[in-house]
Amino acid sequence: MPEYLFVTGRLAAAALRSTLDRLELDFDYEVAVLDISVAALMRAEWVARRLSDARGCRQVMVPGLCRGDLAAIERKLGIPAVRGPKDQKDLPPFFGKERVLEGYGEYHTKILAEIVEAYQMPWEAILDVAEYYRQSGADIIDLGCPPMEGFPGVGDVVTGLKERGFAVSVDTFDPETIREADAAGVDLLLSVNSENMDMVPELRCKVVVIPDFGEGLDSLEGNIARVESLGASYVVDPILDPLSFGFTESLLRYHETRRRHPEAEILMGLGNLTELTDADSTGINAVMAGVMAELEIDYVLTTEVISWARGSVRELDLARRLMHYANKNRMLPKSIEDSLIALKDPPFETYSEEELREIQRLVRDTHYRIFADREWVYVFNRDTFLRGVDPYDLFSSLDVTDPGHAFYLGRELERAALAVLLRKKYTQESELRWGYLSPEPAGR
Repeated sequence: MPEYLFVTGRLAAAALRSTLDRLELDFDYEVAVLDISVAALMRAEWVARRLSDARGCRQVMVPGLCRGDLAAIERKLGIPAVRGPKDQKDLPPFFGKERVLEGYGEYHTKILAEIVEAYQMPWEAILDVAEYYRQSGADIIDLGCPPMEGFPGVGDVVTGLKERGFAVSVDTFDPETIREADAAGVDLLLSVNSENMDMVPELRCKVVVIPDFGEGLDSLEGNIARVESLGASYVVDPILDPLSFGFTESLLRYHETRRRHPEAEILMGLGNLTELTDADSTGINAVMAGVMAELEIDYVLTTEVISWARGSVRELDLARRLMHYANKNRMLPKSIEDSLIALKDPPFETYSEEELREIQRLVRDTHYRIFADREWVYVFNRDTFLRGVDPYDLFSSLDVTDPGHAFYLGRELERAALAVLLRKKYTQESELRWGYLSPEPAGR
């Protein structure tokens, strides 16, 4: 007799079955997929109306976020009903198993990290940036060239990077720069269209095909056909436009290009989004990595010029792994790996003021305890209980004379106030959590 009947919705069904299969449970089970997309939106009464029988199982498990009275299910099926964990990722520990994300860390999309002003940088500086990008997760170093001029000595730079194990691309339309880089063994040329198509037969490197400037899909298709007729290896870039300047239309171009060319390699450049939008790059990179996973984009080109886009290579490296795993396993990219939640925090619990006042009643010394919830910072000892948001106001009400103690309390109060401001979890004498930006723990 099967032990559990697991109830879920359409979106999570495949991932649930995969998770259960990997758990190698020592009991039999059945899975009931109800006609709803998101399982967390189910109510117990709704589930009871739609489950016709228990399929011979001993008990039924609904998702942890399923609301309502489980007694409705129990009355309908005649067996106990329980809530499982809120997140599917927690099913293994729920059943006493170790949580394993099989295959996590794999990715499909390769990252091109552009050194934007490489043409006017000394070799040592180029190498330093290239090493930084490689450590951040870049697969290819892209050498930025001046828009209307050449990059004298580009061949030496390409040679030097390749001798150190880098794959290299060059971003230019200048004929002499292209020839010099190609002779040095550059891996990829960005880009070719009708303006420089005549150079393709003489090149050894793979080329990125783009539309003619200001043109769309028809132009791109024509340029792809010409490159194919020349027998050259190529990657397609339909060009991602900035927000307010055709971004949505350009996304449709990518979708249509993938539909027309299911086997072609495609590149997407994100600089027009991350560099030209007044928003932290982390979320933009995460969302676009999800789009790239769905469209099976093979290459992404990014930059780290403006301050809020610094770290984009590392963000894309983390995001491509998360989105590849989620897309491959038909899972939401949620509660899998949270290092891209940096400015804010994953869900957490706090003490209520009532609970903190109860804790204070047990305190017998004058050492200050500091707590924070989503609205207030609390400071208390045996004799004092304070609540506020301004660390200066709170500190001025404390009885502190020792300089070292004052420094300690000031630092902790400032950190607690920052946690309240950003809705982050605060724990006294612990650093705030900053996702992938947090320092690695000692010993790792």
